[in-house]
Order: sequence, then C-alpha cells, then structure tokens
Amino acid sequence: MAKVHPSITPELADWISKQPMYFIASAPLAADSHINLSPRGLDSFRVLNEHEIIILDLTGSGNETAAHLTENARLTVMFCAFTGAPQILRLYGQGRVIRPDDDSWSEYRSHFADDIPGVRQIFHQQVERVQTSCGFGVPLMELDAQRDLLSKWATKRGENGIREYQLEKNATSIDGLPAPGLQTADSN
Repeated sequence: MAKVHPSITPELADWISKQPMYFIASAPLAADSHINLSPRGLDSFRVLNEHEIIILDLTGSGNETAAHLTENARLTVMFCAFTGAPQILRLYGQGRVIRPDDDSWSEYRSHFADDIPGVRQIFHQQVERVQTSCGFGVPLMELDAQRDLLSKWATKRGENGIREYQLEKNATSIDGLPAPGLQTADSN
C-alpha cells in the first residue's frame, strides 16, 4: 500500500543512508522525447533536511538529467530495499543543477568526500512529495561491492580529459536539449 509522508522523516533518512543503490528519473516536456531513468550508487546521495536532498553527479555517458532539470525542473528519486524488509521510497519534487562555477558549489560539494574523481555537477531537489509503497515484488539481492570502474576511468582521463569528454559527449541531451555549463562557443 502506498503511503504519503509529510516529509523525509529521520527514520526514512536513516533507511535511505543504508541503501547502496537508487534511481533518478527526469523527462523533457516534448511528448516525442525520451524519459530518462538512471541507476546510481557510490557515495553520491545526501539528505540535507526533511525537504531537501542533493546528488553528486559524476561524469558519465550522457547528461540527460541536467538537460531536463534545466528545461523543467521535474525530478523523481526512487530507492528499493533489496535486503531486509520490503519497501520502495519515492521522492518527488523540483530539482536544479549546481555547477562548479555556481556561488553555492562549495556549500553543497562539502557534503561529499573531496577525493572523488570526475565530479560534473550536483543535483539539488526540493522534495514536495514523499511516498513509500510495499516493495513486495522487488527481489532480494546481496551487494558484493560498489564498482570502482568509473573512478578509475575518471582518474586515468584527468581533469582536462574529463572536461574534453564532457564538452564532446555531455553538452546536450539525446533529444538535443542543452546541459548547463557545457556548451562551447560553437554550440551556442
């Protein structure tokens, strides 16, 4: 049964902190465009307070969420219990992209370890709806470990290599929407 909560309670925040994986979903406004759903792991999620969360976004193959948030701000985050009691938690709300050159970057970046390579941006969500549901259909699985491939890839590329990759692969969404802060003079 679905239950709507007035906020992210301390109990839910504690449960969130124990989940090794979550998903973020966003979509552009155009009906013929693509919805994006991304799995996330590593140490990339923080509950700031009962109505605010942040996600440390690492450089990857696409940049859909940033482009979608820039266009319309809609963001949904979902956690599933793969061990223990079944539960699904969804956080609905309005998101924004915080880039390294933004005034608030240092404040939000300080919530994560300094030595994470390939950091691209932070997603900040004002949570408007907190909903749990049964999760009875979610399989039981055990975590072997978090993968270290993304960190190794980013370290090998270095800061300049990451920036080149972002400009080449992350400046627009698959539907052609611009991602903030990643356009070159030629793409504007």
